Amino acid sequence: MDAERWCLVKWLKNLLIGKARDISDEKLFHRVSLIAVLAWVGLGSDGLSSSCYGPEESFRALGPHIVLAPFVALACIVTIATLCASYSQIIELFPGGGGGYLVASKLLSPTMGVISGCALLVDYVLTIALSIASGVDALFSVLPPQWQGWKLVVSLTVTALLTLVNLRGVKESVLLWVPVFLIFIATHAFALLFGIGTHITNLPVIAGNAARDLSAVHSQVGWIGVFFLLVKSYSMGAGTFTGIEAVSNGLPILREPRVKTGKRTMLYMGVSLGLTVGGLLLAYLLYSVAPQEGKTLNAVLFENITATWPAGTGHVFVLVAMLSATALLFVAAQTGFLDGPRVLANMALDRWFPVRFATLSDRFVAQNGILLMGGASLVILLMSGGSVGVLVVLYSINVFITFTLSQLGMVKHWWMNREPGWKRKLAVNGFGFFLTVFILVMLSITKFWQGGWITLLLTGLLVAFAFLIRRHYRQTLGRLSRLDDLVKAFESDSISLPVQSPEAQKQPGVLKTAVVLVNGFNGLGVHTLLAINRMFSGVFNNFVFLQVGVVDAGSFKGSSEVENLKNHINADAERYAGHMRKMGVSAEAVTGIGTDVIEMASELSDEVMKKYPNAVFFGGQLVFARETRFTRLLHNFAVFELQRILFRKGAPFLILPIRV
Repeated sequence: MDAERWCLVKWLKNLLIGKARDISDEKLFHRVSLIAVLAWVGLGSDGLSSSCYGPEESFRALGPHIVLAPFVALACIVTIATLCASYSQIIELFPGGGGGYLVASKLLSPTMGVISGCALLVDYVLTIALSIASGVDALFSVLPPQWQGWKLVVSLTVTALLTLVNLRGVKESVLLWVPVFLIFIATHAFALLFGIGTHITNLPVIAGNAARDLSAVHSQVGWIGVFFLLVKSYSMGAGTFTGIEAVSNGLPILREPRVKTGKRTMLYMGVSLGLTVGGLLLAYLLYSVAPQEGKTLNAVLFENITATWPAGTGHVFVLVAMLSATALLFVAAQTGFLDGPRVLANMALDRWFPVRFATLSDRFVAQNGILLMGGASLVILLMSGGSVGVLVVLYSINVFITFTLSQLGMVKHWWMNREPGWKRKLAVNGFGFFLTVFILVMLSITKFWQGGWITLLLTGLLVAFAFLIRRHYRQTLGRLSRLDDLVKAFESDSISLPVQSPEAQKQPGVLKTAVVLVNGFNGLGVHTLLAINRMFSGVFNNFVFLQVGVVDAGSFKGSSEVENLKNHINADAERYAGHMRKMGVSAEAVTGIGTDVIEMASELSDEVMKKYPNAVFFGGQLVFARETRFTRLLHNFAVFELQRILFRKGAPFLILPIRV
């Protein structure tokens, strides 16, 4: 019955997520990587999609003083250009991937890195939630008003479906959206060109009216009031800039040469975002767009632009444009699903979060991270009721924490190293630092009491949790370091083991074999080996050291990295076998690499049992004086699952405790 159930689960998994990829496939990295255009869709869509709500928030913040919209548009375009230029420099400096976590960790300090990383994680969860909620808003802008009550249900359903799609793989999740992405570009570009072009002759009149209106605003609130009104509008639309960081963070999934592909993707993103945001704000002013209940400002704008078109044509165009906006906003959620798990994996590799978040599925995606991001987004949507207004308040503060720390790290780097052209590069990152600090301060002030404090509180709690996890791993590592003396003794041949008889060596099929599962040449492995010798002295005359190399987010960066992992695993296991043979004991190393340590260890164990029918398997397991759910979350208990699998195959498996 267990076998039938397993076959059913595997069939469903293959149907919904896809068949496992082959790590030995020479074209694997080519198959899963993204060219610049696809990266623009998968990573750049977050920035471009923000044009569906960022400019609207800025325009609404102006209130009756919409004459100031062109100034806000100019400030937005300058900010986008500056951030894109500064992140292009980060891409050059960190060709292996330079997200905010890595940049702050390496250029400032690990503490600054974990703050930046945690801020990004919260922001990516909000990216998913806000993008989906905004997409649903755009969709319901062209649906009957009586359907409004279904918004939350649709938001939750889309989140669950996107989580499932991302489990299939990066390229698969992006290719699905390429057509709608291009439709969004086409419809919005045409609408803005047509709308602004048909009013081009009115620009002198509008400019004259704008001058009078600006004078009127100045007489009402003064120049200081005008400045703060502009700052408020600019900062409220700060969500416009939040997707720019995604390209540098997602560099590992780009096609080689990654730096060139990344910079090209950044160019595509910057140009498309700057033109769209600037065009929308100018078009809002030209058409004197006013908010309408149940509709986005873009929907109102497009209805005004197409009002004079032939009957039916305008309605169809607006429908297509809003549906493409809906789809693009759903694509924007991809940024959270692509980069959120990657940040989580990088932090897990540094032991800030449970190491299981660094593992990859057999589709070579960070499955645990994707499930966490999707689950957290569902919770946020439920708590906020899927309200874009609520989510916008929570959004964008965190990403500017990361922006600020990244720019500060780059400024420090150029100042300390002074490489050729450092002054120009320092000026770019320095201006970027000024802008991001300014926006961060203004966002914190304007959004704090509206609900921004919730975002900062969640980030603070996540940082505290990360330090708690790091402390536990360090304490455990400190306790395990006491086993280092065993490694030294083992390598110096001061530990003696029973020597097999020459007769037994001639009969490998009947050798009493101890199969020792190891995870590197370390104190844990030596401790397990010595425990076997102590408990079963003279029983085994053959040893097999079985080690699995796990292809995780840290090693899945190219075929050379995987090959390095394979060589490292072989060398570690052979060190055990080599020392045993020096003592006169028969020994060999059996190794393999894969994404699932249990599945690969099970396959290798089958090979060992065919060669040595009298094999007994041994594995060490950390035992804490006080075991809690917290310790079970942070440590790998795969040995128990492997024991269960081998029991079903009729193979004896002993688990040896290692107290820490």
